[in-house]
Amino acid sequence: MCYRVCVSALFVILLSLDSRDCSSSIQYDVPSKISFNTVQAWAVKLGTELYHFGEFITRKKEVQDSFKSAQIESRDGEKLVQSMADDIRAMMELKISAVKRIVEAAENMAFDKQNEPVNEDFQFFNSKEMEDLYDDMSLTTTPEPDFTMENWINRPASKNMHLQQNHHFSHIPVNTNFSSVHVPTNVYAWAPEVIKGIHWSEGLDTHFINNYQSDPTLSWQYFGSSTGFMRHYPAMKWRADPVDIYDCRTRAWYMEAAASPKDVVILVDRSGSMTGQRRDIAKHVVTNILDTLGNNDFVSVMTFADTVEEIVPCFEDSLVQATLANLRELKLGLDNFETMEIANFSAALTKAFELLEIYRNNSGGANCNQAIMLVTDGVPYNYKELFEKYNWKYDTPVRVFTYLIGREVKVADVREVKWMACANRGFYVHLSTLAEVRERVLEHVNVLARPLVLQREKHPVVWTPVYANVTDPKVADYLWEQRERAEQKERFMSQRRDKVLFNSEQEQNRRWKITQMKQGQYSELGNSQYQLMTSVSMPVYDLRHNENITENVLINEAYWVSVTKESVEENGQKEMRIARLLGVAGTDVPLSEIQALMTPYKIGVNGYAFMVTNNGYILIHPDLRPVFQQILKPSYNSVDMIEVELFDDERSPRNFSKELTALRKEIIDQKTGNKIMNVKYHMEDMKRVSRGKRHYFWTGISDSQFTLVVSIPENYGRHRITPPPTDDIHRLSLTSKNISARQYLSEKWSVHPDWLYCRHYERTFSSPEEELSYFLERVAKPGWRWPAKPRPPEHHKNKGHEKHNEGSEVRERNKAPNVTPRNEYYCDHGLMQALVYDARNTAWFNKSISESATDEKAAEFIQRFGFITAFLATHSGLTRWETHPPKDHDDKNEFGKQWPRAIDEVWYRRAVEQHYVDPLSFVYSVELSTEKFPLNVSNAMVTAAHAVFHGDGHRKAPAAVVGFQFKHERLAEWFQNITSNCEHSKECITCNVTDNWDCYLVDSNGWIIVSEDSSQTGQFFGKVRPDIMMKLVEEEVFKTVHIIDYQAVCFREKKITNPASMILTPLENLRLIMVWLIATSVWFYNSIALSLAQASSYTFDYEFVSTTGAYQYENDETDDPTMTKPATTRLLERDFEKLVLINRTRPTPCDREMYLYQLEYKNLDEKLNKPVKECDRPFYAQLVNYTNMLLVVVDAMCAKQDVPIYPIDATEVQYNESLPCLKHMHPLYRKTPNSCIRNHTEESNIDMCGRCSLIGKSFLWIPLSVVFLIQYFQC
Repeated sequence: MCYRVCVSALFVILLSLDSRDCSSSIQYDVPSKISFNTVQAWAVKLGTELYHFGEFITRKKEVQDSFKSAQIESRDGEKLVQSMADDIRAMMELKISAVKRIVEAAENMAFDKQNEPVNEDFQFFNSKEMEDLYDDMSLTTTPEPDFTMENWINRPASKNMHLQQNHHFSHIPVNTNFSSVHVPTNVYAWAPEVIKGIHWSEGLDTHFINNYQSDPTLSWQYFGSSTGFMRHYPAMKWRADPVDIYDCRTRAWYMEAAASPKDVVILVDRSGSMTGQRRDIAKHVVTNILDTLGNNDFVSVMTFADTVEEIVPCFEDSLVQATLANLRELKLGLDNFETMEIANFSAALTKAFELLEIYRNNSGGANCNQAIMLVTDGVPYNYKELFEKYNWKYDTPVRVFTYLIGREVKVADVREVKWMACANRGFYVHLSTLAEVRERVLEHVNVLARPLVLQREKHPVVWTPVYANVTDPKVADYLWEQRERAEQKERFMSQRRDKVLFNSEQEQNRRWKITQMKQGQYSELGNSQYQLMTSVSMPVYDLRHNENITENVLINEAYWVSVTKESVEENGQKEMRIARLLGVAGTDVPLSEIQALMTPYKIGVNGYAFMVTNNGYILIHPDLRPVFQQILKPSYNSVDMIEVELFDDERSPRNFSKELTALRKEIIDQKTGNKIMNVKYHMEDMKRVSRGKRHYFWTGISDSQFTLVVSIPENYGRHRITPPPTDDIHRLSLTSKNISARQYLSEKWSVHPDWLYCRHYERTFSSPEEELSYFLERVAKPGWRWPAKPRPPEHHKNKGHEKHNEGSEVRERNKAPNVTPRNEYYCDHGLMQALVYDARNTAWFNKSISESATDEKAAEFIQRFGFITAFLATHSGLTRWETHPPKDHDDKNEFGKQWPRAIDEVWYRRAVEQHYVDPLSFVYSVELSTEKFPLNVSNAMVTAAHAVFHGDGHRKAPAAVVGFQFKHERLAEWFQNITSNCEHSKECITCNVTDNWDCYLVDSNGWIIVSEDSSQTGQFFGKVRPDIMMKLVEEEVFKTVHIIDYQAVCFREKKITNPASMILTPLENLRLIMVWLIATSVWFYNSIALSLAQASSYTFDYEFVSTTGAYQYENDETDDPTMTKPATTRLLERDFEKLVLINRTRPTPCDREMYLYQLEYKNLDEKLNKPVKECDRPFYAQLVNYTNMLLVVVDAMCAKQDVPIYPIDATEVQYNESLPCLKHMHPLYRKTPNSCIRNHTEESNIDMCGRCSLIGKSFLWIPLSVVFLIQYFQC
């Protein structure tokens, strides 16, 4: 019986399939199917009507006529890049001059005043403690802990002042009459050396103020002391959220100026004695050493016991560049080493010396200073024979720094460990607690700075790589962890409130989208609260030659005594020879200030300028994306230029061509040159792509490690629009009886917010438009003069010690330097000229169309489309817009306020590119709909843009872009009306009459603009119909373009505590048993308590429910029948973990790849003029005339096939190695910095080489021993 039923069922299925095939074949025989001619007619009609409407509403012919008097100028890339480089260099000289004055003043003041006593009632402006005198709600950054009176030390409170918001300093409340002092959390402000420095450095205020008056573009100025404090101008309230971990001595501007580049090998003892706290201190020491390294330094971290091992295996036998990504990898590797066996110091030191010798002989690595950092709890002897063999015979090129760890140390350990440092130009430090690690580790910076201080004449000028102003990179991981904690808490609370809703499919989809958003970073185009900048800094030297030195001396394993070391000088004064770094002075240079000097209006649309460092890393680039989800990326300041400039080849990720690496080398070497390359570039959050030829021009910026590069499109980038010479702004105003050019800008206009038109240094304006209006009024007045570009004032440098012998004259000059006359404003004459020309010739655009319209279709168009916004954006950054019919007020932000960036807007860039495809066409687009940001179709707008070119015969250049914007639903209605009828046949099948056919409008990058299903608007066509999209790719209608994002962030699962390093002794097993018993007891107690609470309808306070508590609450309900089914309970527990518990992750640099799509216009008609071939090719496709849209008509009767398609969503590139390892194995060329000062003949006279010293050949040990014995017996 069962057999017959199965046979019958199979027969029915086969019959149905056969009938379907027959019906489909019959379908294609009937003459009423959609024909190719019908689809073609739809495309022509839709395109023609849209074109006529666009031409009418934008008045593009009138716009083109407005520029007929403009001139066409050839764009000379070589002159352009050289002119920009000169301007940037002049700006840099201004900043360097200001820092030089701070350096000279600080050295003189310290020489004269640093030994002066500081009164006990001395007060200073403490940035973290001071309050605003007029702010009753001001609070300290971190509340001070409560102390009992016996522990309280009376210190004068911080001085307070009035603070006022200042737009020049990022709208931070400041006081420009004073500086204030930031003291790190780990530094005591009233320590003798610290408070002395704070006291004498108050005199720097005069020089800070004078610098700011001389150069009003100057940003933050500061002096960072080697004792830890930082005096910064202007004064401000230091607000750190959540904690203040800022220490100026670990910032790039301090580290790189304090010492020349260095190769560092860190040797960490992992013998059995380095367990517990000693291991923790050792890790903290290494972490703090790594924090003092920068991009020009190289490092290797090895652990040693019986064998020597790299902390990161792929870094074996090599030094790695100290980038943020590599340092992060090394720090993570510190968590993995285990302590065991006996330390083999001989093998470790030999390997370190041999590695440094290889790099020294090959001029690799930093190619300057070299150092070994030994972290241990004791050595058997001093290994003198190794130092003789590897170091002394080469004139001691390698310094040795030793860190002795442990509270109880042997006298022999101190003696041998210190000798190793002192005999090799290093420094010895004894560490017994975690709290003192930071201060003691930073001693090596001062030692490396000795050759700099001893030569005294040269103050190397250091420019830092790009960095964010407010956040330490270490905070990024913390912020991400806090975000995940908040997400975990939200899931627990949500599940507790409504379990049914939490487990619903809708809620699971919402959480899945949140996860996708968490792992997306392509919408982070802005820098959020971060301001990117570079800094220029110079070292400040202590000009004294001698000083009394106090050291701690170890008498035995537990007793230390302070001893003052002295040496007799020729003048009879007993002092020790010193070479001390006072600190580093510097100033910040926001990258926005440099970008303003790049005159983007001269480069033109789709062109840009960028700057590269000596390491090949990006300083400035429009595609530098340092932020993801408001958090700094882990390696944001080491993005290489070839990771941003994507050349159009088919190579696999990180397989860079020789041509590209050769271009990179020429740029890094600061040569002057140019080259044409095929490139591909993305737009609109990596959802669109374009390809073309670009002409690169580059030149080095003298006296810096930076190279400026200008990239210009090869076709429309050759020429630019310029106003005729007769249209001078000031002359026009005078001939018009002092009528201001402001009259041409009445309403509904905006200018590019990032361009420098005119800037007033003493007035504040609410918007760029208000500031521009102010200057247009001033230009019209008699006596106007275009300001010259500021130049650095002449700097008088006193040489040697003459400055201290010239008496009061020199000191007076340092106290009251000459004040350079201050320009209160600056204007870019060329840009202002272009703007006024555009404004005057397009002033008519804001008139209503009804005033100038003669076309009878005007009313019909407006009735069909409703409210329409017409806009115009010019090459000078001016944007105008007008709403038709006019509105009293807009319901949302006005067009020009949403899109004010003119030539940098996506619709402007795409319209200019489209001109070379079809000069008459408009570029249509809608907001894209992604899983991260779904589109609200009811509010969606369609934007159409068209480029207006001006030519003089054989040359032409883009002058403006016109366009219009209207509601998407009106275009959908128009599309539906056109595709619902056939002009040449009364009886035909259309898209809207039957469900058998689906019609789409798809743009040139494959995104749906209109679909019968409105929810598909803004989606990628390949996700809706992957089979059709793949067919279009196979027929070369669309081309896939492989894009690799080398700035991506991936999310690695964070490892939880690893118990593998625990020794399972009997006591440890007993401890584990006790932990289990306690946990079981707590669980049992909570189960009963929670069950009783539920029975009495008791409500718990969600804020104080722990993770464990929430878990038990959900699995211990008294009315839950699964309580009697242990197997089911385990399943519920697994579901709980799957739905509620999130995977803790860590943001990690990675590469992601995606495939974007571009319409191939070459022979497009030939590719599209093909008939439907049943279900093998079940679609028609036609280009909509005068647009960038493709009309795609699909036979819905053919089943949709889920064919594989190149993913448009970014996926991680899987390598065999981690990304830092891969980049290390394939290093790219870099240029070492020019400055390297690593030796000085007088350094051998300095005896100070350790914080704790042993008694040498001295008789001091006799009285000290007596003192110790007396105290011992008294106890």
